[in-house]
Amino acid sequence: MLKRKTNPDFLNGIPELLLLRLLSSRPMYGYELVQAIRLVTGGKLEFGEGCIYPLLHRLEADGLLASRRETVGGRARFVYRMTSKGRSQLAERIDTWERVTSAVRLVLHGGPHAQLE
Repeated sequence: MLKRKTNPDFLNGIPELLLLRLLSSRPMYGYELVQAIRLVTGGKLEFGEGCIYPLLHRLEADGLLASRRETVGGRARFVYRMTSKGRSQLAERIDTWERVTSAVRLVLHGGPHAQLE
């Protein structure tokens, strides 16, 4: 059976951007974030827990997120929330993303200086 590859190789940095954006609206736990990415992107992007949890830990170590332990239904969960440093970083990453995607769009679809032929 062929394993379906869900995301292109060039998505480095995108999971972090999505996590920060989702957590800017409300605190969430890891599996909830996995599901939210799938839901919000209409299934076009899927990152498993093996990708998301290490990123959450790194973002927390970098001071962009904070977590607290909660018990829900007898199970412990770590709920992550954005810090003020995380909010600043999100704004910078969104600005960078907008500039990069705009530049790539010009190359792919042409722009005022395009000479592709």
